[in-house]
Amino acid sequence: MMMKTYFFALSLGLGGVLWTTQNANAQQQPACADRQVVVERLQSRYGEVRQSIGLGQNNSVVEMFASPTTGTWTIVVTTSAGISCLVASGESWERVAEQLPAQGNDA
Repeated sequence: MMMKTYFFALSLGLGGVLWTTQNANAQQQPACADRQVVVERLQSRYGEVRQSIGLGQNNSVVEMFASPTTGTWTIVVTTSAGISCLVASGESWERVAEQLPAQGNDA
């Protein structure tokens, strides 16, 4: 039961982040370019490399780039046409190695 509550709360949090990002993007146009150009600039200017990847709406690819050295991070969404848009960025990124609690353990 606790696990369901955890995942429900996690999904609400992620939904809030996506809603906030969409509202921010409605106010300003995201920076978009060919994916190869975006990836090269993230690597050369900020030392960021891909940390995670997922599939978004309309077969878009959502990627998280970050630099373990500088702590900067960027979320990029790439369309099926190969156009990548920066949708969020920030600082103080760090890798976390958390594990889910064992099944049946509510702690």
